[in-house]
Amino acid sequence: MRTVSGFGRQVGRGLSRIRPRRSRSVALVASESSTVERRPLLSDRLGEQRHAGAVLDQVDGTTCGSAVLLALAAWADPAELTRLEAPGAGQSLLGAGFGARYDARQKQVHGETNRFWPQSLGTTPWGAVRWLRDHAPATGRHRVRLVDDTSAADVEQVIDDVDAALTRRRPVPLLVGSFVPRHYVLALRRDGGGWRVYEPTSGEVRLLDLAVVRERRLAPVLGFDRLHAVLLPS
Repeated sequence: MRTVSGFGRQVGRGLSRIRPRRSRSVALVASESSTVERRPLLSDRLGEQRHAGAVLDQVDGTTCGSAVLLALAAWADPAELTRLEAPGAGQSLLGAGFGARYDARQKQVHGETNRFWPQSLGTTPWGAVRWLRDHAPATGRHRVRLVDDTSAADVEQVIDDVDAALTRRRPVPLLVGSFVPRHYVLALRRDGGGWRVYEPTSGEVRLLDLAVVRERRLAPVLGFDRLHAVLLPS
């Protein structure tokens, strides 16, 4: 049975056949060749992720997307991590520890990504892309790529697209769920026949075998079985 994202992918394909393509402008994006010194919040080491003694997990049940966006922003721009480590005068939580500032920043990002969408329902992929554009431009442009995981060809294409981004050292947010999308994680790099993926509920980097993506059995690693969408750098 198709997920809601799978149906959306089908509708999108149908519309693309009758709608003329518009040319896109090319934007400068962050890349491995950038001269900016990387100071990522996450490592790609398997296991629990910590910084300054704090576990890098989501602050509550609705902020998985915010934790992923924050990790991606810190990957692209060292100033994001600097703000968490040493907030400037006049900023909130100036005297608080890193963990409290990290949690507060997640809640701030959550508010910024949900202009009209209820915060209790998490973050839409389009809201996440908009936040990256408006608040973390160093990450480069991203686009929402819905997935029809009942189509082997569509799954293989999206795996290839994610692999291409990871090869360029561009982390890729993934949206997983059941029939409906529920949870964000962040693919960090390729590892053999799988991806190393940051899972914010646990605050861990886990190894995701691509066989389970093809077989719709992601739950033991990511909590939900179905891949709904990826936010591809473009």
